Order: sequence, then structure tokens, then C-alpha cells
Amino acid sequence: MGFPQHRPRRLRQYEPLRQLVRETALSPSDLIYPLFVTTENNRKDPINSMPGQWRWSIDLIVAEVQEVYQLGIPAVILFGIPDHKDEQGTSGYDSNGVVQRAIRVIKERIPDMLVITDVCIDEYTLHGHCGIVRDGRILNDETLDCLRRMARTHVEAGADIVAPSDMMDGRVGAIRDELDQAGFTEVPILSYAAKYASALYAPFREAADSTPAFGDRRSYQMDPANTREAFREIELDIEEGADMIMVKPALPYLDIIAGARDLFSVPIAAYQVSGEYSVIKAGAQLGWIDEQKVMMESLLSIKRAGADMILTYFAKDAATLMNASRL
Repeated sequence: MGFPQHRPRRLRQYEPLRQLVRETALSPSDLIYPLFVTTENNRKDPINSMPGQWRWSIDLIVAEVQEVYQLGIPAVILFGIPDHKDEQGTSGYDSNGVVQRAIRVIKERIPDMLVITDVCIDEYTLHGHCGIVRDGRILNDETLDCLRRMARTHVEAGADIVAPSDMMDGRVGAIRDELDQAGFTEVPILSYAAKYASALYAPFREAADSTPAFGDRRSYQMDPANTREAFREIELDIEEGADMIMVKPALPYLDIIAGARDLFSVPIAAYQVSGEYSVIKAGAQLGWIDEQKVMMESLLSIKRAGADMILTYFAKDAATLMNASRL
């Protein structure tokens, strides 16, 4: 018998054959599109460090969400940029706050679009931290009441899913209790369960004006060196009532996504964060990489690692490309 007996290249010769044996499929229905919303009227402000991304006023965001929906993307996640900030982030749980108002408008005009909301006070505080601050310390338990109220007002406004991203201990259980007591037993929680203290969040902090005024977030976000800790966090959140969990960022933590997929049966989301997006955009603008090819390869790798859904600023571009390839 001649060498070689096994020739894996037989299955790579032609694109139809490659499609036939392809192990991982990506579609627009796997994507969630993040959107920044402001209280101002008739504004569409570019985000300098995130080319192609914008801060949307409530009156203009509906048209953007409609375009997203028509592309086959099933969900958006909203991040609010308020006109008022204080030490407790009270505008974040104001029933007439920027996110709450945006939810009502979107659900009225596009009722079938899933609206997910980020539940965290960092965008609404003067200090930019995800928890109440006293004497330079982030107070865990005191923050839970703010998160309870924020989640409830989001759901009262019509949010389909709430996504706590603060990384306070016990927040999933507190939010589940709050929603259940208010009669919202059917509203799922998508927990940012394994959220690392990453340098890749910098463009988001410019977009949301949420850079910490002092220190950093390493006392509550996870150490990038740790793996087992991520799985403990995920397990605890599921025990507290999380219906879905998230790993954030995505590409530097594909091992965490894959490990979580092996260990847990709940749906897994991965967030391709602002820095991941901006690095690809910058490389493409310099002519060093092919933006479309790198975009699709990066998203496919996240799905291959085990993510069921991907939050990505590339959602519209990727969906447009995928839809065109199917024509």
C-alpha cells in the first residue's frame, strides 16, 4: 500500500466539498449588536476609537435597530449615556432614564426585536466604577440594591433580557429575587459571569464616558491569569439563577469559552469587545490585514470555541456579508 493512505486534502479540494464537511456554521441569528444611546435629540455622534460605531439619540436609534432586525440579527444590547451622573448612579435606575426610554421606543416600533440591557452603574456614576464607592473602596452589598432597581426598571420598560455586568458577588441572585417579586418570573438573566479585567475595554470607556476616575477595576473584575476562578464564577451565577452566561472578552479567552462549553449546559455568550473590534479596524485602515476576512475568521473562532451567541460591533457588517453570500 502506497504512502500516504490517508489524504485529508481530499476533502479540501473544492468549495462545495469544503462546505459539505464544515464543522462550524455562523449565521446572523448568532449575533447581538451593541448600541450606545444618549438623551440628546437628532444626534449621531461618531466614536473616534471605534470607526463605524456611533452614539445614537433615542429618536434616531429606531431606524438603526430596524436595519439590524432586517439583517436577521435577533437582538441588540443597550448601553446608556445619561445627561446626569452622581455618586450612586441614580439615573441608571430612573424609570425615565435614557435606556428605559429607548427600550419603550424600540419595543413599540419593532416588537419582535429582542432588547437586552446592560445592568451596571459605571456609565451613570461620577467615579466611573461599577459599584458604590466609600473611602476609595468598592462596596459590594450596597451596590446590589442599585442593580435590583436598575434591572426592574429595565424590565418594566419592556426589556426582554437583563445582563448584569458589574461583577459584584451575589448580584444574579439579587436581581432574580427582585424580578420574581415584581412578577417578572419569565424574564431571563444573561450574566457576565466571567468578565476579565482587560485592557481591551478602552474604546468602550471612551464611547460610554465610563473611565474610572481613580484606580482600576481589578478588585471586582477577574484576573486574566485565572482559569479555574472563571468556572467557579459561572457555577455560582447558574446556582443563583442565571439562564445564560457570558465570557468577556472573547478572542483572548477562547480557552474559557471552550472550557465552559464542556462543563456547563446553559447557553454561552461571548463578547467580542471594543478593543478587539478596534484592533481589526486599525489594522485594516493601515492596509495590513483584510478586514472582512479577519472579521469573519475571528467570529468563526468564537463560535467554534463553543459560544452560542456573540456580542459584536461587527454584527451588521458580518450579517450583511453572510446574507450576500447566500444569494
